[in-house]
Amino acid sequence: MRYGYFGTMRVKPGHRDEVVATLVSGQDGLRAAGCDLYAVGVSDDDKDLVWVNEIWVSKEAHAASLRLPATRAAIEKTMPLLTGEFTGHEIDVVGGLGVPGEA
Repeated sequence: MRYGYFGTMRVKPGHRDEVVATLVSGQDGLRAAGCDLYAVGVSDDDKDLVWVNEIWVSKEAHAASLRLPATRAAIEKTMPLLTGEFTGHEIDVVGGLGVPGEA
């Protein structure tokens, strides 16, 4: 069963576009690490909130991705631009359009 992590992060006013650009810059490395879906979203209703939805081949692959040099660099670059308000939900992905079958 695929592992999903869906969450939000609140950015400091005026830094949303910079955070989004950093988040979407490392897609090739994520794919190689076992990420099937990495979607970053924003809303005009709340200009300081960024949504990130991820689907991975496993929870272990997700955890390992957080140790990659490119991921560490993106985290270090982004953290000063965030307020510290996060939400996060771990889920077992049971299927759906675009969701690969069992790993």
